[in-house]
Amino acid sequence: MNNTGKIYGYCRISTLQQSIERQVRNILRAYPSAILYEEAYTGTKIDRPKFKTLLRLVKPGDTIVFDEVSRMSRNAEEGFELYKELYDKGVELVFLKEPHINTETYRKTLSSQIAMTGERVDYILEGVNKYLMSLAKEQIRLAFVQSQKEVEYLQQRTREGIETARANGKQIGRPVGSTSETKKSKEAKRAILKYSKDFNGMMKDVEIMRMLGCARKSYYKWKKELRLEMTV
Repeated sequence: MNNTGKIYGYCRISTLQQSIERQVRNILRAYPSAILYEEAYTGTKIDRPKFKTLLRLVKPGDTIVFDEVSRMSRNAEEGFELYKELYDKGVELVFLKEPHINTETYRKTLSSQIAMTGERVDYILEGVNKYLMSLAKEQIRLAFVQSQKEVEYLQQRTREGIETARANGKQIGRPVGSTSETKKSKEAKRAILKYSKDFNGMMKDVEIMRMLGCARKSYYKWKKELRLEMTV
C-alpha cells in the first residue's frame, strides 16, 4: 500500500438500531491514524454529504478504509462503479472484512502479469485489467449477497427467539391493559431484545447504550421491564 498519502476511514449505519461503534473500533484498530468520516444513512435518503465530501478530498495515493464492502454503497452495482472510478484515479480501497477485494490486491496482480510478459503492450494490459475488474465486480456482488444473508440470519434468529418464548408461555411485549409505552422505549426494547447478549444478540450493554444514545438509568430500566414482560 502507498504510505505517502492520507488514510481515511468511512463508517455508515443504515438504521438507528445499528451501531457505528463497531465500525469505528475496527478501522482504528487496523489504522490508528485514519481520519474518520461517520454518518447515518438510509436507503430512502440518497444524499450522503460526508461521503461526498470525502470523495472530493481524496487524491491519488490516498486510502479509504471501510469495515466491509456494503458500507461503501447501497448495492453491488453502485459499489463496483465507485470501486472502478477510485481504482482508476489511483485511490486505494481497503475492506477489512473482505481483504481479497482491496485495490492493492488487483494492482499487485496486474504488476505481476506485466513482469511475466516482460512487455508493456497496451492490448495486453487492457485485457488483463478488464479481467481483473470483472473479477472485482463478481467479488463485490458476492460480498453484498453475504452481507444480506447475515442480516436475514440475524432477523430469523430474533423471530425464532420470540416464537420460542411465546411457545413457552412467555409474554412478549407489555400485557394487554398495561400503561402504554413511549415510541422511544418501544424502539429501545426492540433493540435490546435483538442485540443484547442477555437475549438474542451479541452486543454488550455499553455498546447498545451508545447505539441508542440513551442514559444508563433509562437503559437498565427498559432492560428490567423487558425481562419482567418475558416472564409474565
